[in-house]
Amino acid sequence: MVTLVFFIGLLIILFVLGIPVCASIGLTCLAVLWFENGLFNIPLSLLPLKMMHGVNSFPLLAVPFFILAANVMNKGSITPRIFNFANSLVGHLRGGLGHVNVLASMIFAGMSGTAVADAAGLGALEIRAMRDQGYPLNYSTGITGASSVIGPIIPPSVAMVIYGWLSDVSVGALFIGGLVPGVMLGLALMIMTVVLSYRISMPLQPRPPVTETLRLSRRAVLSLLTPVIIVGGIWSGIFTPTESGAVASAYAIVLGTVVYRELGVKELLDVFRHTIEFTAIILFIISVAGLYGWLMVRLQIPMNLAEGVVHLTTNPTLLLMILMVFFLIIGCFMSVIESVLIFTPIMVPMVQMMGIDPLFFGVVMVISLSVGVITPPFGNVIYVLVGITGQPFEAVVKALIPFLVPILITILVLILFPELVTYLPYKWMSR
Repeated sequence: MVTLVFFIGLLIILFVLGIPVCASIGLTCLAVLWFENGLFNIPLSLLPLKMMHGVNSFPLLAVPFFILAANVMNKGSITPRIFNFANSLVGHLRGGLGHVNVLASMIFAGMSGTAVADAAGLGALEIRAMRDQGYPLNYSTGITGASSVIGPIIPPSVAMVIYGWLSDVSVGALFIGGLVPGVMLGLALMIMTVVLSYRISMPLQPRPPVTETLRLSRRAVLSLLTPVIIVGGIWSGIFTPTESGAVASAYAIVLGTVVYRELGVKELLDVFRHTIEFTAIILFIISVAGLYGWLMVRLQIPMNLAEGVVHLTTNPTLLLMILMVFFLIIGCFMSVIESVLIFTPIMVPMVQMMGIDPLFFGVVMVISLSVGVITPPFGNVIYVLVGITGQPFEAVVKALIPFLVPILITILVLILFPELVTYLPYKWMSR
């Protein structure tokens, strides 16, 4: 028990002190090994081997590919084409550009896999369009941030790739399992928009002519094929989730360079540089987290935690609600990917002992942690929105608070009805 408190407590203290994630994890591992074995008995030769083992995984190849695909799409005109297409479909409904915002994020989520890519790519475009039409800035900021939460849920999802690798759950099944929750979250935000439209000014747009809708559809059709290719390819078995990342990247590059002819050599090199930098950071954290996970199993921390949780409750639904609150709090201080890396090896053995499906748990875990991107103090999307809108940090947080309600209700519904997550994946796997 002393080791457990030391292992987790020291990591939290280092996070609070502002030490970078990879350094915090590495220092915690060294401190625990020192505590257990003594200063001169730390297996230093074993540590780099465990770190290398952490990134020696075929499913992890999907991570840089999905990051590359998102960067390519944000660099060219794919993002505006998606926004204009969504506007032609739902811009005339009550709530107007609020619905457009959510629908565009749902489509873009099927290409990028991260919330920050959604907010950075679509966010500026959406907020500028809403500002030009007279929408309140608070509402525009709030719905843009809330809709970005859909990014890690609808496939592809970088967080789900990492969870599947750590938990030995099919990444393809996790991708399929995220479809219904992602759509549910989008619909919940749209309902919230309709409710708010009776309280705040949301200018209505005229319904566009059919010819205009068809024109915008033709302009966006090749971009819209990206999520169809990814999900359809996985569902049909044409390629694996890892290979789908490579296909999505290649397709985005072809669209940007050959079809739309907007990306030259200079732009592509810039995209590759950003992708390499971000991927290097993620993979280094993953390598150190691999050492962390190995040490946890060696010290039997997941088993000890499971025994402690059993004394709290044996009801799986109540346990999931407790864990949801825990992940909502953790998400305030850590990114989704970092949280998945650290807590998956701890939580998965525990929930399996409680009879909870690890596939279902993975989807709920990713959704709950994803809320952290719009909650203070370290929500990445908040800082993106501060940069886009020029508002103070506090004002952006205040604008986001009302939109937590539909998001939390969606998570609660998923916990009460697990089949909403598991039905499609198991139907896919039973073919």
